[in-house]
Formats: sequence, structure tokens, C-alpha cells
Amino acid sequence: MSIGETIRNLRLQNGLSQGDIEERTGMLRCYLSRVENGHSAPSLDTLSKIAAAMSIPLAQFFSSDAESEKHGDSLQFNTDDVRFLGQVSRHSHKLNDNDRKLILLMVKKMAASATRSK
Repeated sequence: MSIGETIRNLRLQNGLSQGDIEERTGMLRCYLSRVENGHSAPSLDTLSKIAAAMSIPLAQFFSSDAESEKHGDSLQFNTDDVRFLGQVSRHSHKLNDNDRKLILLMVKKMAASATRSK
């Protein structure tokens, strides 16, 4: 997995949009998009700012997939997943805690049902 994909996955896991990172770092959203899509290689200083904006250790960008799987936190997102999670993230700040819990419960039930029907 590339560093851009890792950044995107971690950003989405933390429920953050590129706009959130832009606000917290001062980096342009278009630059963050280029990094996530592998069109630009971020410097260590840039990675440090992004990690701080996500409140994660810088080393998490470099942990191996095997290490992540050992701890059960390895997620792989395809393009449709990333797009969907981005849409959810853009609207989630408008929801209260009860609505968020309800949506999470619904998603869990739908996922469990989809798993059973396979």
C-alpha cells in the first residue's frame, strides 16, 4: 500500500475529511488529494503535520500491514468505499450523538445481514 492510500485510510478511519486536514494543517485540499492519489510525495515534515492533524503517531503511516493485521485494525478500502465514506464524513458533523449511534447500528445490522446471505 502506498503512503497516500495509508493516509486516506487513516483519515477515513478517524472520520476526517480532506477539508478537516486542510483546516488543521493549512495545507491545500488539492495538495492532500494529490498525496492521497499518489501524484505527490509528501516530505517527512508534511507527514508529521498530517499525523498531528489526525492525532496519530507519525510512525503509524509506516507500520506494516502484517503488524496492523496482528492488532486487527487493517482495513482495505476500494475507490467506491472511499467515496462513500467521504460522503458520510461530509454530513456526519450535522448529526447528534443519538443519530450517529442509530446509523452505526443500522450499518452493523445491514452488514451482518449481507454476510449471512452470502
